[in-house]
Amino acid sequence: MGLPKYMILVNRIKDKIENGDLKYGDKLYSENELSAMFNMSRQTVRQALNVLAQENYVESRRGSGTYITYVPYAKRPATHTVGVVTTYVGAYIFPQIIRGIETVLTENGYSMQLAFTHNKVQNESRALHSMLEKGIDGLIVEPTQSGLPNPNLGIYQEAARQNIPVIFINSFYPQISLPHVSLDDRAVGYTATQRLIRAGHRNIAGVFKSDDNQGHLRYAGYLDALLQAKLEIHDENVLWYSTEDLSDLPVEPERILRRLNGCTGLVCYNDELALKLYDVLKSAEIRVPEDVSVVSVDNSALAELCEVPLTSVVHPSESLGRTAAGNLLRLISDPGFHATVDFLPELVERKSVRALTEPGR
Repeated sequence: MGLPKYMILVNRIKDKIENGDLKYGDKLYSENELSAMFNMSRQTVRQALNVLAQENYVESRRGSGTYITYVPYAKRPATHTVGVVTTYVGAYIFPQIIRGIETVLTENGYSMQLAFTHNKVQNESRALHSMLEKGIDGLIVEPTQSGLPNPNLGIYQEAARQNIPVIFINSFYPQISLPHVSLDDRAVGYTATQRLIRAGHRNIAGVFKSDDNQGHLRYAGYLDALLQAKLEIHDENVLWYSTEDLSDLPVEPERILRRLNGCTGLVCYNDELALKLYDVLKSAEIRVPEDVSVVSVDNSALAELCEVPLTSVVHPSESLGRTAAGNLLRLISDPGFHATVDFLPELVERKSVRALTEPGR
């Protein structure tokens, strides 16, 4: 898939700025002029200018026009080091992601500087500042609390000013236009919910993460599937939780059980959460899948270790890491490369779903 039209214009203007054809303080062509010069709609031109403004290449001044604000950095010598920032590192799906990244970097003569944030914005800030100060050729970052406004977006804009490419993994910040490599999380939510619908379930609860963008997208996919099947949507059957809430879930069974009331199916944000919910269900003598069928996400080792093995959407963890690293290296040599990849969902069937009707009925 080629670059979107607005990104083609972004790269053309960046080239002119970085080559010195357009200098700091110069007035940029008007939207109408750019539209005519590049045969693009004004809406496309406006999208391009928004991206350039986000990355501090231009500034719009009311009643005056758009001006170049980019100050070229002296080209730094290559370090053959890539900064990698993830939320966690030692468990769940993260070791496979990091292994995939490290394999590709090593094969290409690069080393990896690794940091993790515990999903805290202050840790993300410290890690990014440290890496930019020490010198890196690129960044692979798993966003911190991507479902919330983030105070660190200026650091990513600074990386762009220094011509340091950035790729997000697992999620992305909607407020900034940078490439990402992740699951297609909306399709993930749809696939998980659709599996329960195909099994005859009509009252389906959902548990989603509120402070990460994946949770919002998976919820959107859950709604897509219910609406397509013409099923009623009940807010009372949806439970939202944050990173901090996760440790409290086993001691708040009433909060969970209220959301499941009357439901025979459950879409769960990921396997880690599903394992905790299993304990709550078992304590309330609710059986999986006889009373509630469960579909989860990530297909981690936990999915097989559950008392009732989980039907779960695959997270392509090592492949995702390899793809992100490979695409970052392409960006280092070719800044115009279209590096975004959304992996399509694949479902692994186990024993946590019971059919209420015959297949196809």
